Amino acid sequence: MRYCPQCGHSVNMTIPSGDNRIRAVCPNCEHIDYDNPRLITGTIPIFDGKVLLCRRNIEPRLGFWTLPAGFMENQETTREGALRETLEESGSSAICKQAFSMISIPRINQIHLFYLAELEKDDFHATEESSEVALFDLTDIPWDELAFSSVSKTLEFFIEDHKKGQYGFHEDTIHFNTVSE
Repeated sequence: MRYCPQCGHSVNMTIPSGDNRIRAVCPNCEHIDYDNPRLITGTIPIFDGKVLLCRRNIEPRLGFWTLPAGFMENQETTREGALRETLEESGSSAICKQAFSMISIPRINQIHLFYLAELEKDDFHATEESSEVALFDLTDIPWDELAFSSVSKTLEFFIEDHKKGQYGFHEDTIHFNTVSE
């Protein structure tokens, strides 16, 4: 950020009094811009024991498979965001069951939150955001074609819990040195 969103004056990158991080601070109106992590919400949609995946029709990771997820919008709950993204990316309505995984990715300032969900019916299709949508048996997940490490990690947690017959809540952090996530 180069200019203050309040008054348009050039900002200084400095640590404000009482803070411990460098922020964009306006010397004119004293507005402090807090650039905080973005929350991505999504689902692990299940139908007949299979998981629904979407082949991305948008960047990043165009052409790779993912769970339906995306940036949460203002004035919606995490659950509402997850269900909206599921509908936008798969054309399918789902019922959220429980929060399942939360994965922090500090390097890109994101937190990915996935819910277990059941598809209401076997009704899904390609959308503007997904070139293909399909159900996968847990033994047929295209691991080498998954778009994001948070999706891989969430599916690994899901399969482990599925084998046990009970689903918990999983928290993890992904540290990486590339910009592909």
